[in-house]
This record gives sequence, structure tokens and C-alpha cells, in this order.
Amino acid sequence: MEGIYKQQQIIICEKYRSGFLATPFNSFIGIALETFEKKLLPINGLRHPIQSAHSSNWYIWCGEEFSQAGDFFKPVHTEHLVEMCPSIIKYLGLNPGWRFLQAGDYEDVWFDASLLNI
Repeated sequence: MEGIYKQQQIIICEKYRSGFLATPFNSFIGIALETFEKKLLPINGLRHPIQSAHSSNWYIWCGEEFSQAGDFFKPVHTEHLVEMCPSIIKYLGLNPGWRFLQAGDYEDVWFDASLLNI
């Protein structure tokens, strides 16, 4: 199944001219679970530089609000997105420094150099 999503990720990277950096299904992402439970829109994601072999350094939340609270994001294996929110897996091949926003059929993907300075 991971291979199907990899092809979608490569297409997104080519569309937005990002390099491709895989997010293995057994790696961790940071998910704001409470915002997913509320089904808020838009869905937001950003990727910091990789600092661990076990983490993809993706941080994903729903809604307009972003919290700096230490417990806002919970570590979740990427594979759980297949059931939680499969529509965003296609963005997880974007390189560090990239962000996405998705709300229904609307998507915005852009590079944010400030994400590289952590």
C-alpha cells in the first residue's frame, strides 16, 4: 500500500517543484489529535529538517489555530493516516521547509524557508 502513496507523493513534488523525501509508514509524525477529532478545516502540515531516524518531522493539525503547547502534537506512526486522513498522505514526500493546507478540493502548497531554522 505504501507504494501507491509514494507515486502520489512524487506527483505532488513534481507539481510544486520540491525534491522528494520519503516519509516511511513506520516513521513518526506529530499530529494534533484533538483537532482531528473536531474535524476542523483546513488541514495544515509543515515539515522541519529531519533530526531523527524515527521521525519524519511532519507536524499536522486541523483548523486555523496552531498551539505552541508542548502537548499539542502527539507522535503517531504515519501508517495511521490511512484511516485517519488518507487525503493528506500525498503531501508527505515534500522536502523539509514545505507546508500544505487542504480544505476539501482546495489545496495550497508552498516553501517556507523559516521552517529550516529550528
